[in-house]
Amino acid sequence: MQTSRFLITGGSQGIGAAIVGRARKAGHQVVFTGRNDQLIGSVAQQTGAHGVRADVSAADDNARTLEACQTHMGGVDVLINNAGYAYRAEIGSLDLDAMKRMFETNVFGLVDLTNRVVPSMKAQSQGDIVNLASTSGMKGAATATPYAASKWALRGITQCWQAELRPHGIRVTCVCPSEVQTGFGGRTGRNNPNKLYADDIAGTIMAALDMPRRVLWPELAVFASNPWKED
Repeated sequence: MQTSRFLITGGSQGIGAAIVGRARKAGHQVVFTGRNDQLIGSVAQQTGAHGVRADVSAADDNARTLEACQTHMGGVDVLINNAGYAYRAEIGSLDLDAMKRMFETNVFGLVDLTNRVVPSMKAQSQGDIVNLASTSGMKGAATATPYAASKWALRGITQCWQAELRPHGIRVTCVCPSEVQTGFGGRTGRNNPNKLYADDIAGTIMAALDMPRRVLWPELAVFASNPWKED
């Protein structure tokens, strides 16, 4: 893969931070976003990437993020839509306002940011967009109505963008990780060597981007080979 300019949302921790690290080690320029100044500073110091405190659900923040990309890199070649979180509840006790707030980040904010990036990718007749969905968007589960709905939506959005953007040389890939050992949802301490790690997902994404430009992986589900094995 030629040296590229990456914009990675939610890059201050978890999968996002792992992608930042992988991209920087490969020699790419990187701007990443996050909402925690301390975490942003730590990742920036460790990787040399440029961190921006921004919330993808805020239109003004998205505009400022794109300004930072233009200032520090001159544009965006690869957009990794990673920022997102989970709200879960059983039907009958759903808080619709909480579900709508989650959609502002997981769906509408992602669409707003991509809407701002795509015109320049079209102008250069090349680009990559990677949307981080989830295997929760492939199979329903108890309490998953809000979160799964947002990830099912993202899979459908990805397919629409593929139809629209392939003629412009822009590849759009949807990655659906299974359970990954990060602090996602406030869950920590899951030190099970058989489950997926954030770097596994980052490596998968970089492998997809490294494919010749004639190759598009439209959707990738990533599972641990044997997460139930006890060591």
